[in-house]
Amino acid sequence: MSLPPLASGPHGPHALRPLLATVLDALEEGTRRRGGPLPAGGPRTVAAQVRDTLGDVLPEHGDPDALHTVVRTLAEGAADPAHPLCAAHLHCPPLATATAADLAASALNPSLDSWDQAPAASALETLVTRALARETGAADALVTTGGTEANQLALLLARETSGPVRLVCGAHTHHSLTRAAWLLGLPPPLVLPTPRGTLDPAALHSTLTGLTEPVLVAATAGTTDAGLIDPLPRIADLCAGHRARLHIDAAYGGPLLFSDHHRTKLEGLERAHTITLDLHKLGWQPVAAGLLTVRDPHDLGALRHQADYLNADDDTEAGLPDLLGRSLRTSRRPDILKIAVTLKTLGRTGLGALIDQVCTHAHTLADLITAHPTLELHAPPTISTVLFRPTTASDDTVAGIRRTLLHNGHAVLGRARLDGRLWLKATLLNPHTRPRDLTTLLNLVEGSTPP
Repeated sequence: MSLPPLASGPHGPHALRPLLATVLDALEEGTRRRGGPLPAGGPRTVAAQVRDTLGDVLPEHGDPDALHTVVRTLAEGAADPAHPLCAAHLHCPPLATATAADLAASALNPSLDSWDQAPAASALETLVTRALARETGAADALVTTGGTEANQLALLLARETSGPVRLVCGAHTHHSLTRAAWLLGLPPPLVLPTPRGTLDPAALHSTLTGLTEPVLVAATAGTTDAGLIDPLPRIADLCAGHRARLHIDAAYGGPLLFSDHHRTKLEGLERAHTITLDLHKLGWQPVAAGLLTVRDPHDLGALRHQADYLNADDDTEAGLPDLLGRSLRTSRRPDILKIAVTLKTLGRTGLGALIDQVCTHAHTLADLITAHPTLELHAPPTISTVLFRPTTASDDTVAGIRRTLLHNGHAVLGRARLDGRLWLKATLLNPHTRPRDLTTLLNLVEGSTPP
């Protein structure tokens, strides 16, 4: 019995080439079979198709066609973020360049827990994270699996720097922050109401005035539900005046920094102690591509850890970089590679053009909704999220419309509850979307609305 080939080494590229052709053919076939933004029939139908196609998960003897079969099945049953009618979540269609770079990361398989496993990858990560940190006014940045891990690290660094801090945030704050407070054993968060969808400086001032314990204020630049941005300069002033630590969750809105037209929306971002970024949202990266930027690099001392087989003192003194203090994870893939390739390939101008494009799409959709006789727009978009609903529909009807579109495989829309009502949410992250695609989306909503 011959041994299966490896992806790297001198024979790796030769072994991969025919397999890549198989994968691409399977992706094309699966996408054609699906025929829309997601498979029709709902969860039971999809699960049955996967089960029937896969058969015995661990057969006695291997199937040489498994790569084609399984990839085709996954593609056929996927919700495709590159389809213009798939617009529910902060889940972007990845750039081809970034995806190709991710293949190289998988083939080479560096692990960023010691230099001798990732010599070039560790140097690349240092260069790129510090460059991105400077964009936000910070000194350094850690690579994370996404916004959730970055937010958790922000609270951890605050706790280790200031003691058992009290999290103060708005009701619109991403759930990962309040969950992180529970996970880290911090005092119960003070969650302020956000009737207008953003953190109210007057309410924040009143709350901070009554606190004597260490405080971490969490502001948001791009809320999950509506893409709103808190008044960052005023919040930063309050934090400075009350000696509170400031964290800004800019997982969604952070890449606006690359756009000359939209970067002013992030004024005040540079005053935060820590900032969450997530480039698998408005950065067109395959998952995962999160970062946490840190203004004071001394804060990272809290993550310092030693394991003799990875960062022995004599190795560190001899000049081998110590990577364990760059993450709470041990084994860690080089997610920075795809980010580096994207930044270098597109540059600031190219990234800014993509951001401007999806923001323009959001305003186009908002205009179409405003002009529509039976649809209601929640508010003009701040970034690329648009909330709307049929004018006379109940919340149950709105929820039913969304599920009907999902079940039929026609469109993927999200849902958000604001102002006491349920709204359909379109999160536009596909720069290739055309105005006629947006018109089709609204026609599908109208056609799924009961008379």
